[in-house]
Amino acid sequence: MLEAWLAFFHISAVIGWVVFASAQAAICRVEWLNATVVQRLARLDRILWIATALVLLSGLVRIYWGTKGAAWYWSNPLLHLKLTLFLATAVMMVGPTRRIARWQRAMAADGSLPPPHEVQGVRRLVMIETHLVAVIPLAAVFLARGYGS
Repeated sequence: MLEAWLAFFHISAVIGWVVFASAQAAICRVEWLNATVVQRLARLDRILWIATALVLLSGLVRIYWGTKGAAWYWSNPLLHLKLTLFLATAVMMVGPTRRIARWQRAMAADGSLPPPHEVQGVRRLVMIETHLVAVIPLAAVFLARGYGS
């Protein structure tokens, strides 16, 4: 029963991660950007980081408390692929987070919106992150079926 609950929590965290990353990508558009959207982007970004932490924590809990055991997981190269993709995505999230925080400060200070090229750059990074996240479940499916061990 524990394995099923651990899988449920991990999958739910991944779905949350994808939902909030996709929402951020959807509203980060030059033609839609205004003060309200900047605030929403900042809120989505905070939630996205929480979801990212939950994905990592629930994954680690599955490794250590799951039925296959930590030794099995850590010896499988597919786990290392998943972790590498996860870390690459998390590192890519830092740039948009910093820019959105800067936009928020500028809005509070003088009401200015970011230049269009900066908004497009953030959107591009968020889109790349979101697409990279979509590859992780592919490795997860093969890992769950014992490939790579």
